[in-house]
Formats: sequence, C-alpha cells, structure tokens
Amino acid sequence: MTMRDIRHPSAPATALPAGATDCHMHAYLAPSERPTDAAAAFPPVPHGSIENYLRVQKRLGLSRAVVVQPSVYGFDNSPTLAAMATLGANGRGIAVVPPDVSDNQLIRLTNLGVRGVRFFMLSGGALPWDCLPGLAARVAQFGWHVQLQTDGRKLADHAAMLHALPCRLVIDHNGKFLAPVETTHAGFRTLLELVDRGNTWVKTSGVYETSVEGAPDYADVSALAKKLIEVAPERCLFATNWPHPTKPHAPPDDGHLIDLFMQWCGNARTAARIMVDNAAEVYGFERAT
Repeated sequence: MTMRDIRHPSAPATALPAGATDCHMHAYLAPSERPTDAAAAFPPVPHGSIENYLRVQKRLGLSRAVVVQPSVYGFDNSPTLAAMATLGANGRGIAVVPPDVSDNQLIRLTNLGVRGVRFFMLSGGALPWDCLPGLAARVAQFGWHVQLQTDGRKLADHAAMLHALPCRLVIDHNGKFLAPVETTHAGFRTLLELVDRGNTWVKTSGVYETSVEGAPDYADVSALAKKLIEVAPERCLFATNWPHPTKPHAPPDDGHLIDLFMQWCGNARTAARIMVDNAAEVYGFERAT
C-alpha cells in the first residue's frame, strides 16, 4: 500500500464558504532545523512546513488558519510565529508560555496574533494542571483563551477548575477521548456541561486519532462530533489537525475529513456558522463578507 502524501489531499465534494477557517494546524521545521533539545519521543513529521500547508489549504478551499504550537518545541514559539507571519492577516496562533511569562512578552505575542495558551495534558506537554488557573488568569487580561487537550475520560475530574476559568476555554478533538465512549459517558456529559455554560468551544476534529472502527467514517468518534454539532453548533469549531502528527506515516485524507464534517453539520448554513462565524469570534478574524 502506497503511503498517503499529506501534500496532496482530495478536494472536498462541496466548496467551502468564504472565510472558512482551519482552527488547528501545526507547522514544523525540517528535521535538520529541529532544536537540539526537541524531545526524542516525537517522530519527525514529513512535509509539515507552512509552505506545504499553503498548498493543502488552497486545495481544500480554506481561507484562514490557526497555528498551534507543537509540543515538541516546548516554550520556543519561533516556528509557530514564523508560520503565522507567512499567513499574515489570515493567520492566528496558539502559544505555549511558562507561568512566569512577562506582561511585555504577552503583549508582544498578542500583537503578533497569538490568541491562546496551549495546555497539552498528554505525554510531552510542557504545562501541568496546577499551572492552569494562574496562567489562565494572566492571559485573560490580554484576551487569550486556554486551549486544552486531554483524555476526555478525565474531564469530570477537573470540571470544577474548568468551570471556574476566567477566560474562554477551547477543547481539542471532541474531547480527545483516548478510548471511544458513548455520549452518555461522564466525561462527555462534562464536556456538554462546559459547552452549555457559554464560555467553552470544542473542535470537531481529529476523529481518526482515537477511532477504533477506523476509516472511512470513524463512526465511533464521529458520533461525538455529530452530537456536539447537533446540541451546540454555536460552540463548535472546525479543524484539520494537519499534518496529523500522530499519524505521520498513515495520515488521513483531509478532503474526506471535510466531507465527513459537512455530513455531521447536515446543511451549509451550520457548516458556515462553525467554519466562519465561530472562528471569527474566538480568534478575532474580521467577519467574512
């Protein structure tokens, strides 16, 4: 079987609305450019440059992108900032900053287009749970949100902390349940409760990462994405998770993933709200005309 090349996805069956935004992608340096202290546990990501992403973005019909700091770079946000600069006004960023980050540095990052701080609560993350409340309070002053990726099965354990955050919360990949769950699971119920409070958004992305049933429909995890869109389309976001760093040698087809997303939405109006309006609200893009 020939490995799929992430630079050449299928084109979606449906044209995307003007201003359609990819709310979660990464930009990687070439292997020769990787920082010497990059964690050895992270495999290289083939073709993960911003230049290759721009080709994919055009192929898919996406207009805007949010560059999320890869865990492998720790607190060195320079690769993410460089990718954001390439995207210009159509780019925003999510950074990883230490708890003692200065106000001047937060001002600088805000001016460059950063709109959130990433908490990656899986292997390789730079920030632990006990840093979350204090750092959330710091970045809230600059209009940032907390972007959280964790095993959704543990969300209920942290519900009180998350409900008390003084800023917006964006949760990755349908809650990122590391083993697929039913919509009645306590962790998914916690996710719905967070969304219901009106200050939490969820990315309906990455279904391929944790699905047991697998392609083409990823039905076990797709059921969670579809439920979120059904219950709260105004709190959902779209993302590709390009270049699919957990699947570097067997990435999914991005065009097919967009087609699945359109199926979950059920109609073009819902898709446009999620891809355009919600993204503009959360990341501060100008409203598409």
